[in-house]
Amino acid sequence: MPNSSSISEFLLLPLADTRQLQLLHFWLLLGIYLAALLGNGLISTAVACDQRLHTPMYFFLLNLALLDLGCISTTLPKAMANALWDTRAISYTGCAAQLFFFLFFISAEYYLLTIMSYDRYVAICKPLHYGTLMDSRACATMAAAAWGAGLLNSLLHTASTFSLPLCQGNVVNQFFCEIPQILKLSCSDSNLREVVLIIFSASLGFGCFVFIVVSYVQIFMAVLRMPSDQGRHKAFSTCLPHLAVVSLFVSTGIFANLKPPSLSSPFMDLLVSLLYSVVPPTLNPIIYSMRNREIKHSLRKVLQYALFQLP
Repeated sequence: MPNSSSISEFLLLPLADTRQLQLLHFWLLLGIYLAALLGNGLISTAVACDQRLHTPMYFFLLNLALLDLGCISTTLPKAMANALWDTRAISYTGCAAQLFFFLFFISAEYYLLTIMSYDRYVAICKPLHYGTLMDSRACATMAAAAWGAGLLNSLLHTASTFSLPLCQGNVVNQFFCEIPQILKLSCSDSNLREVVLIIFSASLGFGCFVFIVVSYVQIFMAVLRMPSDQGRHKAFSTCLPHLAVVSLFVSTGIFANLKPPSLSSPFMDLLVSLLYSVVPPTLNPIIYSMRNREIKHSLRKVLQYALFQLP
């Protein structure tokens, strides 16, 4: 049996069995990837260029768009290259790097979504203190904390996972490298440290989830007490996109990690991994721009400027 010192590459799960389907998946993933790049790129450009969007809510939205770009760029390009060139291989170093960056971006995004719920809570429940609690320094500190916590979480998990002896082959039953699939390749009874880290991360994630739920309970109670319909509509218009993004992120993540064993199969695992790694980064810009007039107006200005610059 091979061990970790003799493994130079891993074999990822192919997206399809036939060459025609592989090419079809390549074009489909390319379309999704370009849509995600375009959507998140436009959001980032609009927030960065429009002075009216230099507020805490849009500052965090800019960070979310950057994390989404990083998250989807970690998995899809390699999957597209493998589908195009009819290969399954990824180097040992490439697998470790892919796991590290994916975990970094997705962890930081979850922490950032938690911070964004706090931002909405302060804006609606404590509006008189919003300028003090959410000044530029506080926002920068919280965003840096989300990125830093994601980095630390990723470093610990990646180091722990790839320090394990691997003696169950080199076939990863997933289209990208992720912790559960690498653990399946480890020698029995040797992954206790990583299991402890996973339990700690899950506990921290559950704490963030409880914080988000409590924040939104108080937000909805405050909104329902507002006397004017216009005030309630404005409050809901700023909260519902974030709530939709959180729901999409959490529901796909929970289903991916807690689905019943009876539903586990290579095809189902592939489908679920696409659901939680590809769908949120692609849909987030659409969700945020669909009901937000300020984002729509800024995006319109960005597109008009880009068109006028064409020769």
